[in-house]
Amino acid sequence: MEFLFTDWLGTPAWFWLAFLGLVVVLTAFDLGVLHKEDKAMGIGESLKLTAFYITIALAFGAWVWVEKGADLGMKYYTGFFIEKALSIDNVFVISLIFTFFAIPARFQYRALLWGIVAVIFLRGAMIAGGAALVEQAYWVLYIFAAFLVFTGIKMFFTSDHDPDIGNNPVVRWISRHMRVTKELHDQHFFVKVPDGKTGKMVNAATPLFLALVVINLADLVFAVDSVPAIFAITTDTFVVYTSNIMAILGLRALYFALAAMIDRFAYLKYALAAVLVFIGSKIFVSDFILGGDKFPPVMSLAVTMAIIAGGVVFSLYKTRGHEGTKPAV
Repeated sequence: MEFLFTDWLGTPAWFWLAFLGLVVVLTAFDLGVLHKEDKAMGIGESLKLTAFYITIALAFGAWVWVEKGADLGMKYYTGFFIEKALSIDNVFVISLIFTFFAIPARFQYRALLWGIVAVIFLRGAMIAGGAALVEQAYWVLYIFAAFLVFTGIKMFFTSDHDPDIGNNPVVRWISRHMRVTKELHDQHFFVKVPDGKTGKMVNAATPLFLALVVINLADLVFAVDSVPAIFAITTDTFVVYTSNIMAILGLRALYFALAAMIDRFAYLKYALAAVLVFIGSKIFVSDFILGGDKFPPVMSLAVTMAIIAGGVVFSLYKTRGHEGTKPAV
């Protein structure tokens, strides 16, 4: 029992176990109950499931607020909403990946789910590394902040372009070193196929596996923005990790609604750019203008939500009357 109350990365072990237990239950319920059969998810179902995940995330934030204080509770919500907004860019890239590999909608959910499972571990490793760096050298936060400001400014002036998935070095390496089937085999990532020379049955990857790999590579790229963003808000590792993961858990549900209307958010990237600049610059404001006083968490959350909401409303207004882009079927 003493183990449950020992500190791990500044937070009692039972906090971590409770969170991981919640993630396991949600994932098992999602895969084993809600989507026992592979089928395409409709927009209505996607929005309902998204609302369910957001409700769970907000309730978890209330628990953080009670157990760790109002300051960290507010920072959890700020991190959650920033990560949720940044994940919209993820949706666009994931849609391109599924289209490139010709993955039908009824198989996309399973790939997204296992992608999320991998992200839970990958983000954990990145956040643990970032926390270790910040603990050893506070000035690393200034590098994170400067990177966010630079990234935000760059987003303002760079045009969107589709990633060249076919020339991805990892995809090419897998294609050269593994057997990859030309066609899908239902929801399977690996199947047994006859060897062209010996006729013996051998293991082969499917296009669904390649899509899963590229999705996780894309998340690593997006994590380069989102992880420094949350560290710019708080260095509490528990809040950093849980706000990130709670936002990502609902991404697979949100994907099917957003993928059908992704062109309606054409101007949201400018709002996201403004958020990155704001989050990065407030570290310099706090330390060099406010004399080390913390930037008020309530104001940080209010400004973040106002910018994101403004980007969403402006995008929907400017693209009114447009037909949504339908996800792959």
